[in-house]
Amino acid sequence: MAAGPGAQELPDDLTPAEAGMWQAFRNGSVYDLTSGDPAVDDPHGGIPWGPERSVRARVVCWLLLDGPPALAGRVSSLKLTGVRITGTVDLAGGTVTPYVELRCCRFDDEVRVPEAHFTTVRLVDCAVPRLEAARVRTEGDLHLARCRFRTGVRLTDARIGTDLMLNQAVAHRDRSGRSIAADGMTVGQDLQAEMLESYGELRLRGAQVGVSLSLRGARLSNPYARLALNAPQLTVERTLYLTPAAVGSPLLSGTTPARGTRVQRFECRGGMRLDDGRFGDAVDLEGARFVLTDDQELSLRRVQTPELRFLGDRPPSGRVVLSGARIVNLVDQAGSWPEPGNLQMSGFTYENLVPRGPFPLAHRLDWVAAATAEYHPEPYERLAAVLRAAGEDEDARDVLLAKHRRRRETLPLAAKLWGYLQDWTVAYGYRPGRAALWLTVLWAAGTLAFAQADPPPAHSEDHPAWSPALLTLDLLLPVIDLGQLDQWQLRGAWPWLAAALIILGWVLATSVAAGATRLLRRS
Repeated sequence: MAAGPGAQELPDDLTPAEAGMWQAFRNGSVYDLTSGDPAVDDPHGGIPWGPERSVRARVVCWLLLDGPPALAGRVSSLKLTGVRITGTVDLAGGTVTPYVELRCCRFDDEVRVPEAHFTTVRLVDCAVPRLEAARVRTEGDLHLARCRFRTGVRLTDARIGTDLMLNQAVAHRDRSGRSIAADGMTVGQDLQAEMLESYGELRLRGAQVGVSLSLRGARLSNPYARLALNAPQLTVERTLYLTPAAVGSPLLSGTTPARGTRVQRFECRGGMRLDDGRFGDAVDLEGARFVLTDDQELSLRRVQTPELRFLGDRPPSGRVVLSGARIVNLVDQAGSWPEPGNLQMSGFTYENLVPRGPFPLAHRLDWVAAATAEYHPEPYERLAAVLRAAGEDEDARDVLLAKHRRRRETLPLAAKLWGYLQDWTVAYGYRPGRAALWLTVLWAAGTLAFAQADPPPAHSEDHPAWSPALLTLDLLLPVIDLGQLDQWQLRGAWPWLAAALIILGWVLATSVAAGATRLLRRS
């Protein structure tokens, strides 16, 4: 090119399309090469675009890195619509000052901007073979809405000043199997990827989002590996949305869509890993659908968030893992949890239960049992503590009773029999009123039986009047001596009945004492 960078005159080897782009850049206006035919103008279609709509990538790079000055009273910027860019756009390590906005453009080769520095970049509805943008920096937004990437996007360690927009983008996997690789990325405000289509591993390991991360209506699919979303140690200052989106209207935000609105739910075909994530407001899975194989997981190990909204469909297979997670409010519904054996909750803590719809205690106990293939007291004790804190003392006792019954099945035969006896008599101490009932029944039965006896007094003088009721009560109360047993000579079968009543009294007393000890310990 004869003219040097920044010259006022047009370089002499520009094509007509490039000359028009050059002038539009200086004017800060949109350079539109669309034909008006939607089929022809579709950047993702198969109709070729000729030289009249093509510009060379090196001319684009020239404008962005060292372009001509703006016309008087204008701000130079690159705004292209319906343009084909041939060759590789390579801005690696460069500083791009002008505003960049490309709509419905078609790139023949990948876009390379690693370690480049931009103000704001908007690519909207563009066809890009690949975006290589590791460690890229933007002062403002990075928009990639409705773009299609045939071999993925790399945003590893990128620094986005405000918003990252991936709404309705389509990303296919690269050679490493990743559709979008964004480990260590930082987004100053929102990361919006509503109705994103990802065919490969969406990787956000250690990423940080300053406000919210929205995957409303997104469809993640990775049939080639175990994980469709791999985002351990993700930090989101507010809410992670894995919820539905309303197609063709404003996105849903917990409200009922207008009649006739088509709703697209979040769907994940493959494992999801959010281990060690930190979410300032909530993790929202309302209406989410997970399609997992038997060896895949929805993993929320050690996640910390004030609220988990587990309100999606029940996964037909695969596991849900909440081990070590710390939640304040657990918002859930009975039909969302997986079948027994597919839920793991070791070390899972929560402070409040907020069921959405009917969730009776019997189903809640099944929920705990589903998470403990082998007996473990912790889930029962956590549930009982939460119910007790909510004022549901009766339900809390039922949970602890279920815990002891579950433990009983792991004990040796003798201990198991003793457990059954405690259960039948006083329900392991959680039904102390049963002891009074049993004592009343035994006292009445003993009184009626001893009414048929006429034992001689043990002492001929100073003996009390014969009272079957007092004698029976003396036998049943092991720690109280009413002085009846020593006053009479029981013969025949009556001593055996007396011994049986003494044994039963001790059993009841021991069971009550064991239950009282557990209650005092609030176990």
